[in-house]
Amino acid sequence: MLALSGCGGAGDDDSAKSAGRRAAAPAQQDGAGSGAGGAEKGAGGSAAAKKPNPSAAAHVIRTASLSVEVKSAPEAAAAARVTAEAAGGLVADEKTEQVDATRASSHVVLRVPQGEYDSVLRELSGTGKLLSRTSTAKDVTDQVVDVDSRIASQRTSVARVRKLMDRADELSDVVSLEGELSNRQAALESMLAEQASLKDRTTLATITLNLSEPEPRAKAVADDEDGPGFLDALSGGWHVFVTVIKWLAMALGAAAPFLAVAAVVVVLWQRLGRRGGKAGPEGE
Repeated sequence: MLALSGCGGAGDDDSAKSAGRRAAAPAQQDGAGSGAGGAEKGAGGSAAAKKPNPSAAAHVIRTASLSVEVKSAPEAAAAARVTAEAAGGLVADEKTEQVDATRASSHVVLRVPQGEYDSVLRELSGTGKLLSRTSTAKDVTDQVVDVDSRIASQRTSVARVRKLMDRADELSDVVSLEGELSNRQAALESMLAEQASLKDRTTLATITLNLSEPEPRAKAVADDEDGPGFLDALSGGWHVFVTVIKWLAMALGAAAPFLAVAAVVVVLWQRLGRRGGKAGPEGE
């Protein structure tokens, strides 16, 4: 009986183990399936995270330089200032100087919003005779994203050092942590300054405007190309008349001494001739 009960107990244990294995197998299969599904979801999530977002705005730095010939540089500079302010921009720098007695030049640096950049550039190009125009566009989207990421990491690092300082008990630890906090805070401020600079340059475009006035000779050539009018002819005739009178007066002034001497000689000659004529009959 003991032998039979032992054999029966062993068989029951084997049957219980096999039943346990059969019950655990579906659970393992379910766990494997759920694990595979989770892996697929994780892979899908990482793929979705790596996929670029087409709606992300690009960060571009735009600059332009214009050289324009105008009739009056100060007036054109004032008009450019009004144009920039009307577009929501500002004048970053302005300088007007006198080139000579009749001509002036102006150097103006304008900052305008990116959306108004093209329209302002067209308007400034049409203020006079366009001499030169250059424009550049630099995409700094990657740089902006990198700076933002480094700032986030640096802020986390600063917060971590602050927590360590709150829990520090030893004076040496506090001093060491204060130095580390100072270094990390300085690095964070440098990154924030770089971020502000990028934001300013990508928000406002820069336009450098150089205004110059034409030379007097160029003005005269332009007047000749327009053709003379009645007033031009009248002015020219009067100029010729005055010039002739001046030359005649100069010639008369130059000949006046000789004419005076000649007049005296003629008068003396006539008197001597009359005396000689009277003396002839008396002698006969």
